[in-house]
Amino acid sequence: MNHRGKLLRLPANRVWRTYPGGRTLDELAGAAAPADTHRAEDWIASTTIAKNPPEAHSPPRAGVSQVLVGHDATPHDFATLLASDPAYFLGAAHVAKYGAQPQVLVKFLDSGTRLHFQVHPTREFAQRLLGAPSGKTEAYHVLSVRDSAPPAPGLSPAAPPVAEPTGYIYVGFQRPPSPAQLRDYIATQDLAAIEACFDKIPVSPGDTFIIPGGTPHALGAGVFMVEIQEPSDLVVRFEFERAGYVLPESSRFMDRGLDFALTVFNFDPLTAADLNVRVRCSPRRIRALGPSSHQDELIGRNQTDCFRVLKSSLDVPVLKDENAAVIAIVTRGSVTAEVGGETHVFRTFDKFFLPAGLGPVRFTPAPGGCDLLECLPPAP
Repeated sequence: MNHRGKLLRLPANRVWRTYPGGRTLDELAGAAAPADTHRAEDWIASTTIAKNPPEAHSPPRAGVSQVLVGHDATPHDFATLLASDPAYFLGAAHVAKYGAQPQVLVKFLDSGTRLHFQVHPTREFAQRLLGAPSGKTEAYHVLSVRDSAPPAPGLSPAAPPVAEPTGYIYVGFQRPPSPAQLRDYIATQDLAAIEACFDKIPVSPGDTFIIPGGTPHALGAGVFMVEIQEPSDLVVRFEFERAGYVLPESSRFMDRGLDFALTVFNFDPLTAADLNVRVRCSPRRIRALGPSSHQDELIGRNQTDCFRVLKSSLDVPVLKDENAAVIAIVTRGSVTAEVGGETHVFRTFDKFFLPAGLGPVRFTPAPGGCDLLECLPPAP
């Protein structure tokens, strides 16, 4: 199988999570009875293994993507394929710094309920105290918001049968507790006291947010989005039960105790002004792609050095080459991609991987145009 000169198509890669969701992903897959279950995420072009509790019955390499090379229908393990020709897929400079993995994890995330209150370590914390190469700074690009999120059926008879409001996130403590107070709130699971530390931040389709490592947060119910993050599954969940599922102790504090978990938190207040400057990301026009097409930077060095996110809006045929590995998702309309003598048609929410050494790809949008969300590794 010759992989050079071909893009990689990315079929669904649903992953078990501790919260219910995924109804939108079921709808996209054409399921007869779409529902919110524990398969709430689709990990895209992933070489990262999911850290799940035993009751998830996850396979040994859960989270790692299977990919299709060009028009070939044979699935290939993405990590194994990258290792076979890393400089071609990722670029020589990237491989010299990060090895044969993309150093970014991209997901579809579809929340059927509000997610657990949680916090992730910074890269420096993970390297210094966890023996891990990456922390988990992450970003959200909102695709759609449900009118309401019904209770997930069949997950727990204890879950109250009440629809949840949707369209918000919690990010950072607006009213920080002291470490001693937070320890008490967590130990007693005083969720009212925890929630009172935050303000709800409304979200709408097209919004982009950056959540630095160390920032406590929670995603509201009914949000379908692309999550871009460092390639790890490290998390402190300081809320132990959602939708009737109780986290095992090993899934709460990264197999460590509560006192260690408290050292992950950034307790600095995040004010409304801070949110607009440090969390909400405004697009920055970086180049024209023709008279009526352009590319914006959504997340760059001003926000993080962990990954990059671009958005190309195309109304006319464009020949593009990012000279880097790109995980691309069609977020509006449809587009035809021509490269290596092959033609591919991608529709809304289809996704594909462009190797760093692929060269120029000709994109022809359908009438009405299209948007491509382009997720890139950190600059080498």
